[in-house]
Amino acid sequence: MKVIFHDGHIEEHTFEDEVGRGALRHTAAHILAQAVKRLYPDTKLAIGPSIKDGFYYDFDKEGGFSQEELDALEVEMKKICKENLKLERYTLPRAEALKLMEDLNEPYKVELINDLPEDEELSFFKQGEYVDLCAGPHVTYTSQVKAFKLTSVAGAYWRGSEKNKMLTRIYGTAFTSKADLEEYLQRLEEAKKRDHRKIGKEMKLFMISEEGPGFPFMLPNGMIIKNELINYWRELHTREGYVEVQTPMILNRHLWETSGHWDHYKENMYTTVIDDTDFAIKPMNCPGGMLVYKSEPRSYRDLPMRIGELGLVHRHEKSGELHGLMRVRCFTQDDAHIFMTEDQITDEIKGVVRLIDEVYSLFGFKYAVELSTMPEDHMGELKDWEHATDALKQALEEMNLPYTINEGDGAFYGPKIDFHIEDSLGRTWQCGTIQLDFQLPMKFEAEYIGADGQKHRPIMIHRVVFGSIERFMGVLIEHYAGKFPTWLAPEQVRVLPITDRNNEYTDKIIEALKAKGIRCTADKRAEKTGYKVREAQVSRVPYMLVIGDREQEEGTVSVRRRDHTDTTTMQMDEFVDMVAEEIKNKK
Repeated sequence: MKVIFHDGHIEEHTFEDEVGRGALRHTAAHILAQAVKRLYPDTKLAIGPSIKDGFYYDFDKEGGFSQEELDALEVEMKKICKENLKLERYTLPRAEALKLMEDLNEPYKVELINDLPEDEELSFFKQGEYVDLCAGPHVTYTSQVKAFKLTSVAGAYWRGSEKNKMLTRIYGTAFTSKADLEEYLQRLEEAKKRDHRKIGKEMKLFMISEEGPGFPFMLPNGMIIKNELINYWRELHTREGYVEVQTPMILNRHLWETSGHWDHYKENMYTTVIDDTDFAIKPMNCPGGMLVYKSEPRSYRDLPMRIGELGLVHRHEKSGELHGLMRVRCFTQDDAHIFMTEDQITDEIKGVVRLIDEVYSLFGFKYAVELSTMPEDHMGELKDWEHATDALKQALEEMNLPYTINEGDGAFYGPKIDFHIEDSLGRTWQCGTIQLDFQLPMKFEAEYIGADGQKHRPIMIHRVVFGSIERFMGVLIEHYAGKFPTWLAPEQVRVLPITDRNNEYTDKIIEALKAKGIRCTADKRAEKTGYKVREAQVSRVPYMLVIGDREQEEGTVSVRRRDHTDTTTMQMDEFVDMVAEEIKNKK
């Protein structure tokens, strides 16, 4: 398909490449806006870009849009596609552009024009009677949008600011074939079933209270999962030579000014005043880690020094962006900071990559790697950034690890490697990261005594594996649809006696399981066995043991696995040992 770009030139692209996919979905957003203006002409237009899985458009319409109105819009969009309207790009001088948008009564477009630099070319795209201020890109005809669906409606503040008016955002997606659209919609339905907020409530894992929006409460079952992840994290890091510390949650303004956060990150920080001094709740653990390093003199013999911290951090996120455990204001970061000499950089990065690979492989995640380079808002000199970026590239290339470049998306203090894991539905999540930092050690005047007896500046790696333990839990809930592997499951075995006379043997089984550290319960209610089995399946318990007179007499258990309909008879001790081994090996 042909794609028109901002400067008016046209290129051939396919839906498989990012440019073609984005152009088609951007055009679908314009088709939606055109349908809205045809059916509800008093509606005001805001913005309508393509996004990762589709597109959206923000509208100012009294009362928003009902489901019936969305259905009508889809019908009108199909008409516009069949009309095969040509998309034409043209430019206007600023005065004419403003007059056009004022005549069309589009105040949001007028505001956008007024905020653009004086020398910026103002481009428009026209299809039939519909005209929109837009930089593109777009496909050349509306008929190329062959399959689309409006998927949801949400509120969105104009320009993302809570001070502005709440608009109505219509989300949709578009494809070049109906088959691809159907496949995507099926994945969307499966994703709804796996929504970690829904499953989290069913399994009593966590809750969000109106008294603390964005601040998750971990319930007993959720704490089991969180603690198992933490235990696993500690096992790995002890093996890899990390030491663990804990740094204060609140530190004074001077520290955050030294680190650069006060100047570069303050809008995301919660602040307070103690004894007439400004303090901030930590959004990151790094500055505290620097103070730990500086707490005593260091020698080159101490390096590399690997310091881990499971630090509780707080960041101000906009209320409209909060989402279960995935986007919160308070989370546990599985942080680590590695202090090293320059010649240790490559080996240390490789070690972290191997550690991250081991963790993601355990959970069955595939992942993609992205190298993010210097952003506009950054600290330090260009030569340090180039040196740090080259060091990250070298490590990835020596490990033959494919990666893509994400220009300008590094942290303000250094470039980074991001790991995007892919779950069982093919969705990607950014979790692990490795950031190489020449700036913080310099700002904090961190030193070590080298083999030459002189003072030297260490280099620092910031890295996380889970990223946020709470967010990683949310990803795991959806990845497994709540059916956690046995070692992670809050309840690992449920014992179901058929009658009261089997209760004594049930107690013996429970005792044997608990002696091996296996999390188990007994359902002794006077309910039918089938009902109790179904309840255990809804609770996603990995193993159910049905206990009747025969099992009691023979010292056996009838084992039913979570996703199986058949049962297997085993000796009680054999079953206990099997589950204990499965948990130990994290199968």
